Amino acid sequence: MTAEMGIALIVGLGNPGERYAQTRHNAGFWFVDELARRYGATLRSESTFHGDVGRITVEGRDCYLLKPATFMNRSGRAVVALANFYKLGAGQILVAHDEIDLPPGTVKLKFGGGHGGHNGLRDIIQMGGSREFWRLRLGVGHPGHRDQVTDYVLGRAGAAEQRAIDEAVDAAADQVVQLLHGEFERAMQVLHSR
Repeated sequence: MTAEMGIALIVGLGNPGERYAQTRHNAGFWFVDELARRYGATLRSESTFHGDVGRITVEGRDCYLLKPATFMNRSGRAVVALANFYKLGAGQILVAHDEIDLPPGTVKLKFGGGHGGHNGLRDIIQMGGSREFWRLRLGVGHPGHRDQVTDYVLGRAGAAEQRAIDEAVDAAADQVVQLLHGEFERAMQVLHSR
């Protein structure tokens, strides 16, 4: 990864609709919403890209924001459509998603790897044919048993947990300048030492 290869597309994973808006599985949406709020972007429904799309400019760098309107397990359709249209390489894409293997309030930046059982990541890897994209893993905690995971991620966090997740989203949003400029090590040092 060269410094020139900063992030040009930030995808937040979640499920569309009011029913899911406040559920743990939508942590990626919350991150994109926070960036749109901070940088004055409007997310508009774009059928070509199967989602809500906006654009921010931060210290001279442009970046697209995307919230797929497909359900979680079809997220790849939206990501691939937008990335192909704007000729973006996998290494220029950051996918923000909920992470059950991290406690609420934790946020980790990672490049490449598998899907770890996350249906959104699984579909992006399958549709895009690459694992070589950045991931922003927003901890939401684990229910304790794998049979409870679906109900857990599709449920709301308690007040203290939600505060911790919101703080992690804020901390990650504070690093957007570094992400867009390709300063990933710097962003990792800050986020991983929280």
